[in-house]
Amino acid sequence: MTHSIHSTRLADGRELIYVDDIDSTLPAPETRRADARVLDPRPATATMRQDVLTGEWVSHAAARQNRVFLPPADQDPLAPQTDANPSEIPDIYDVAVFENRSPSFGPLLEDDNAPTGLDDTAAIGLGRSRTSVGRCEVVCFAPDHEGSFGSQTVGRARTVIEAWAHRTEQLSALPGIEQVFVFENRGEEIGVTLPHPHGQIYAYPFITPRTRGLLRPIESVGDDLFARILDFERGVGDAAGQPGAGERVIASTEHFTAFVPFAARWPLEIHLLPHRHVPDLAGLTAAERDDLAPLYRRLVRALDALYDTPTPYIAAWHQAPVHSHRDSVRLMLQITSPRRAADKLKYLAGSEAAMGAFIGDVTPEAQAAFIRSGWEKAVD
Repeated sequence: MTHSIHSTRLADGRELIYVDDIDSTLPAPETRRADARVLDPRPATATMRQDVLTGEWVSHAAARQNRVFLPPADQDPLAPQTDANPSEIPDIYDVAVFENRSPSFGPLLEDDNAPTGLDDTAAIGLGRSRTSVGRCEVVCFAPDHEGSFGSQTVGRARTVIEAWAHRTEQLSALPGIEQVFVFENRGEEIGVTLPHPHGQIYAYPFITPRTRGLLRPIESVGDDLFARILDFERGVGDAAGQPGAGERVIASTEHFTAFVPFAARWPLEIHLLPHRHVPDLAGLTAAERDDLAPLYRRLVRALDALYDTPTPYIAAWHQAPVHSHRDSVRLMLQITSPRRAADKLKYLAGSEAAMGAFIGDVTPEAQAAFIRSGWEKAVD
């Protein structure tokens, strides 16, 4: 059996995709209600400007200033529509993906002032601006008003992963897209404005600064950098017997290993790598996706088990650029949280915020031992 995936349109033309559980009991997606709302036209695509000091691009999307902020439960914009709640999704669903109503990139994919390719976005000059072509999507993990990825069943977690893989493949094929980023922000401390269990996907018209920074050590160390990191953290091969080898591992399965990185920046930080080279979520096999669902779900549940209240985090899926470095940049999950105690957060001060030079408050080995204590408690 496979997941049912069905594309339709919202009232203003935005795409809506239903992704049903394998064992879904819902009506067929093509029979679900259409969006009958009368909506304003979509906002104009934003403009991005280049910071000549760094070469980085900054998108200025003024339409986002008016987006929904912590609405009451009966006005949840990600819940299925009712007569009293004209939300974004017109009918019941298992997992739903739709184009963001206030995107940072898009809805235009092509424009006279759009970037003309990687050489264009890599060039640096004063006063350079381009249209912020691209796409931003919202991924609803469930129709429930509150929750996160960790609060889903294993079966639903698997459906979400299927949605991520499908959207990564589809977005990568759109004109002008250079990188696809899948992520979940969880907790008001992170800046989340909707408690509904959901994540987002950004399809950028450039390679992000974080990934461009990664390309430099790959050029220095070699295309096998991620394989060497995995061996180093697991304490196998040439890394066997090194001090600390294996101490930072949180969990390992047939296809993945999760660990606290050697030079962790955040009070809580977990990286996860597939054991074979795969550039993005779309490249995972069915067996790898089946393995990932319970592992990733338990990892985020482990963070919640550390304290009496839910732990805020950012879960970021780093994927290879669409058109380059596919054989050297490996899919990698990075989960980070600023929570340094039950009632304390780490705020980025001068050294971190201004200079990018982080100072850790706990050793990665102690951090790993602490997270493993949550892992042991996070058993269903």
